Amino acid sequence: MEKTWRWFGKKDKITLQMLRQIGVEGIVTALHDVPNGEIWTLEAIEDLKQYIESYGLRWSVVESLPVCEAIKYAGPEREQLIENYKISLANLGKAGVKTVCYNFMPVIDWIRTDLYHPWPDGSSSLYFDYARFAYFDVKILKREGTEADYSADVLAKVEELDKTITEAEKDDLIDSIIVKTQGFVNGNIKEGDLNPVAIFKGLLKQYEGITRDRLRENMAYFLAAVMPVCEEYGVNMCVHPDDPPFQVLGLPRIVTCEEDIEWFLNAVDNPHNGLTFCAGSLSAGAHNDVVKMAEKFAKRTHFVHLRSCNILPDGNFIEASHLEGRGHLVDLIRIFERHEKADLPMRVDHGRTMLGDEDKGYNPGYSFHGRMLALGQVDGMMAVVRDEMKKG
Repeated sequence: MEKTWRWFGKKDKITLQMLRQIGVEGIVTALHDVPNGEIWTLEAIEDLKQYIESYGLRWSVVESLPVCEAIKYAGPEREQLIENYKISLANLGKAGVKTVCYNFMPVIDWIRTDLYHPWPDGSSSLYFDYARFAYFDVKILKREGTEADYSADVLAKVEELDKTITEAEKDDLIDSIIVKTQGFVNGNIKEGDLNPVAIFKGLLKQYEGITRDRLRENMAYFLAAVMPVCEEYGVNMCVHPDDPPFQVLGLPRIVTCEEDIEWFLNAVDNPHNGLTFCAGSLSAGAHNDVVKMAEKFAKRTHFVHLRSCNILPDGNFIEASHLEGRGHLVDLIRIFERHEKADLPMRVDHGRTMLGDEDKGYNPGYSFHGRMLALGQVDGMMAVVRDEMKKG
């Protein structure tokens, strides 16, 4: 596998020169300054590609070329937005950038309730507390019908939490769930937006009446529309699993498990329609056998995220060390190192916050020292597996 790193462009405090020094081979990035839905011009793509190559690296993966909400819920702008997407894909293909990671999650991307959950050694990692998430939904968002989505035990915990939670903790939940983890990913809500809860409610409203089946139909429609462009220019589309891999906030999530993945691969059965195998997202769901899924979908996997989660009691989960957790990364490396596709891009995804990372203003989950440690751990596992393969 090719060792890649998610880099947030020329303004990223982690420079390409730093990445060369720690063994990164390929860059995962996007045109972050282009608003969602607008065309990525060939000139802008080539400018960034040449900048990356000037440091002896290559632009391996686009993460991401965002799929606008109106494509997902089939709004009146859908056709024009899909046409813009196709032009952007063609321009990427012309420039030689051939792998595009995207997601089809309505409104909200990955969700955590604590961005700096402490470990005994002084480092921290991302954490999901189910009861606190339910509190956000029931008491802060005040979404209609929330009581039907949670068990009596969870609702009881929400009521207990309501007796002690501070205004600062409420603000932190809002910031963690719908601001800090979203603005740099899909732009629906950004830091500095006034009243993000009201904005978020408006986004949710767009999905009223959109069922899992309807969202599946819309995904298949989108994929069928863009596949001819992918075929012409040799571009691989690879959807990222939903994170966490279960239904949230009354929204349908359709890339959560083995059956979901099998469905979208068969719905548009084209080798350019593939999967970003994110072991971290998939391992956050107790229903997922991550190793089994890697074996099953290896041939349609175009990009790999190697991280791991530990599932805790009460529906909580925490991002684990890359040497631990139910992602079983060494087993996944054995599968993907034997993959028939040469130089399959891999990134370690999130890492712990450690050794002063917390003061640098990095995006949540995207520390420098924590990801550097993770890359070293994964690189070591890859070396062992390659040695095993040589020995037969």
